[in-house]
Amino acid sequence: MSSKAAQLKAFERLLVIMDELREQCPWDKKQTMESLRHLTIEEVYELGDAILDNDLDEVKKELGDVLLHIVFYSKIGSETNNFDIADVCNSICDKLIDRHPHIYGDVKVENEEDVKRNWEQLKLKEGKKSVLEGVPRSLPAMVKANRIQDKVAGVGFDWEQPEQVFEKVEEELAELKVEIAKGNQDAIESEFGDVLFSMINYARFLKVNPENALERTNKKFIKRFQYLESKSKELNKPLKDMTLSEMDVFWEEAKSL
Repeated sequence: MSSKAAQLKAFERLLVIMDELREQCPWDKKQTMESLRHLTIEEVYELGDAILDNDLDEVKKELGDVLLHIVFYSKIGSETNNFDIADVCNSICDKLIDRHPHIYGDVKVENEEDVKRNWEQLKLKEGKKSVLEGVPRSLPAMVKANRIQDKVAGVGFDWEQPEQVFEKVEEELAELKVEIAKGNQDAIESEFGDVLFSMINYARFLKVNPENALERTNKKFIKRFQYLESKSKELNKPLKDMTLSEMDVFWEEAKSL
């Protein structure tokens, strides 16, 4: 691994390149924070894919892309005299020190849960009116539900045992079943949302990240379905002409691979 001096030199190299691109490249000169926003979101998702695939070489590359965006925003901020990369670094350093009084102060903690509770209380002292203020409105619904539950748990609003949460899941499923029988579509959607919210809460008690879990299943399904498609081509028989029983044979083969 590189020395601290080598790491700082590499970061300085990136800053110099960013300056040069902003001055000389027609595309880079044209970019704004708004034009970069959707690209940044895309890069973060690509990083997430690499992490789930456990492709560490790709993780390294995607981290570079995300870091470039951070440096890019900071460069734009410096051009309007609002902030630069030093301000960004110092801002997060100050926050980390303030939020970790058990490291940089005299607060005592016993475990991770104590740290999380202190974190939420400190944010309220900083002027936030709600522990939920820090949940971005544009987060995907599943990620948002997970963050909401995590944050309210940090101030003590939580179940005591996993069994209680699973009972809540069963209760919500029963309510969904009732609404399905009635055929009220709006009520069905509402109860279905409650079931998902409860399942996401249960995942937290199982120490499972629901977003990661679902994406793993997505990837697994894609692999198996593409195997089925490949077998369909080998037989020169389109999937639409195959029976479910025929498809199931290859699906089971895919599961065993």
